[in-house]
Amino acid sequence: MNYNDFSNTKRLIDNIKDYKTIDKIVVVDNNSTDKSVEKLQEIKLPNFHLIIASTNKGYGAGLNLGARYLISEYKECNIIFSNADIVIKSENDIKDLLSVISKHNVIVAPTIIEGNNLNRGWKNPTPFQEIILNIPYFSRKYRHKFIEYKEEYYYKPYSKVDVVSGCFFIVSSKHLQDINFFDENVFLYYEENIIGIKTKKLNKNILVYNDINVIHDHSVTIDKSINKIKKFKLLKKSQYYFEKNYNCANIIERFLLKISAFISYIIFCIYYKIS
Repeated sequence: MNYNDFSNTKRLIDNIKDYKTIDKIVVVDNNSTDKSVEKLQEIKLPNFHLIIASTNKGYGAGLNLGARYLISEYKECNIIFSNADIVIKSENDIKDLLSVISKHNVIVAPTIIEGNNLNRGWKNPTPFQEIILNIPYFSRKYRHKFIEYKEEYYYKPYSKVDVVSGCFFIVSSKHLQDINFFDENVFLYYEENIIGIKTKKLNKNILVYNDINVIHDHSVTIDKSINKIKKFKLLKKSQYYFEKNYNCANIIERFLLKISAFISYIIFCIYYKIS
């Protein structure tokens, strides 16, 4: 998906345009405000298709546009969702990821290299754990325990996880239809957690392929378009929606979520303005 980020989108297209494992490259322009659409329209590749969204309804809504187009074209297929700022090392990596998809393994992701960090999915925290993680000090202290799997969990070829990063993963079209696509009520953040909860309820597996890596220039597109305070507000809004509608937060937990989110927002604003 592209939003005011043609250079990275073009880099990704050039990266994968000759891959035989990819039948169609679909770019959804999510109502860019720069010259992205004009530049994308100049791309002339036989397997390239551009979808221009009339309005920006959020990350999940943009991905749904692309997914519904592919399903209308191919009926049943495997769909690779990717941010524009992804670098794929080899077509063999795509082949290996595709080989893992089956009726039981409906979502597969590689290890995501983000600077000096490796993103290999995470746990879906409980509502109470989210409340704790909203407070900066406790977030640093308990994040590893509540969110992250232990390092030895990844010592095998594949690891089953609750959630994988939305920046790059493969999903079967049938499963995407079974879970009714991405929830468009969140504009940004928690799309992956929602997908994870929906998948778990169907007793299907989300896997990380530990020996395959892709590179993510983390949040380049988002940071160009949304300031940090607005991003933080979007994060907490999506968090509350997820906990209320998917993670079974009770009325007391929802109240505490709002209070803890407000406290963390005030702390964040003070820190951001000082820094």
